[in-house]
Amino acid sequence: MGQAFMQAWQEVCKKSAQPAKLLVPEGTYMSSPVIFQGPCLSTQPVIVEVKGTILANEDLSAYDEDFWFLFEKINGVILTGGGTFDGRGASAWKYNDGGSNFPTMMAWQSIKMNDVDNGVVHDLCSVNSKFFHFHVTDSSNFTAYNLRITAPCDSPNTDGMHISSTCGVQVSNSVIATGDDCISVGPGVTNANIFGITCGPGHGISIGSLGKRDQEKDVCGVTFSNCTLNNTTNGVRIKTYASPIQIKASDITFQDITMNNVQNPIVIDQHYGSRKKKKGVRKPLSRANNVHYKNIRGTTPSNVPITLACSAAAPCDGIEFCDVDLDFVSDDLQSKKHPNTTFTACCTNAKTTFSGQNKVPICE
Repeated sequence: MGQAFMQAWQEVCKKSAQPAKLLVPEGTYMSSPVIFQGPCLSTQPVIVEVKGTILANEDLSAYDEDFWFLFEKINGVILTGGGTFDGRGASAWKYNDGGSNFPTMMAWQSIKMNDVDNGVVHDLCSVNSKFFHFHVTDSSNFTAYNLRITAPCDSPNTDGMHISSTCGVQVSNSVIATGDDCISVGPGVTNANIFGITCGPGHGISIGSLGKRDQEKDVCGVTFSNCTLNNTTNGVRIKTYASPIQIKASDITFQDITMNNVQNPIVIDQHYGSRKKKKGVRKPLSRANNVHYKNIRGTTPSNVPITLACSAAAPCDGIEFCDVDLDFVSDDLQSKKHPNTTFTACCTNAKTTFSGQNKVPICE
């Protein structure tokens, strides 16, 4: 069906100056990789309405590039319809652990938007992606809402949505349960508002990772609010590589967040990845500043709810905690093993302020 989808796209994008729709009716369809490329003739957004279920090819040799469905060089597209994209990712997950040598291994993203302005995705399901479910990059004015994104909790690198190099982002009112970050904000993202997300299981929500590659741009003006995290390994996290690349994450707000049994609720890690290296760890020069944690509540099985692992070369600055209320909860076995557990914060090279009513240990 991949070729049929692309032929239909030519009709609605390249041959019609009127508002047009590509409809995938109810039913089940198998598809190889698809490219929906602009620019389109119409000045109105092209609508891609998926009502059925689209199944990805499980044969990894069918993928020459890093995507299943690619939207690129388009100004105005709406992807919707209530249907399902099933990446059938089990065949790829064993190669996503970073330790296997597979000659054509790629980051097989289910839906990728590259160089798309005014893109909208809503009322869709994505299941069992081979790698990221959604990746939005080099774009502007992107909106997503009412999505349901799922993959097994042990499926590696199945981020629900990864956003990079994009200005003007709004993601809202979605349920994400995967084997990696529910939403990850990568380099070059500015002006992002993410709210109403239910996340878990998975690795939580994150800024990063940053500082892995040269020419990365700063992250600025990102807000996560009114989100609920259930049984995730991390809560809200900023992660940057221990590298000499000077990149900054600033004006970041995590507000009105509920955490239920979250293992590592609040993390800034400027040494991300360095623990895997046996030698030659470099001084991290990435920086996090003006980061605000407001009205964060819930429970954690960890006795260290706050970890700020910042570098001496580029300390964290302007880290604010206001009305953070996290309770330490443990099962009976854990309580018997560690009857005198101390609730503490681990903060290194971080300038912090605490205000309001906080029920967490204060960084010394």
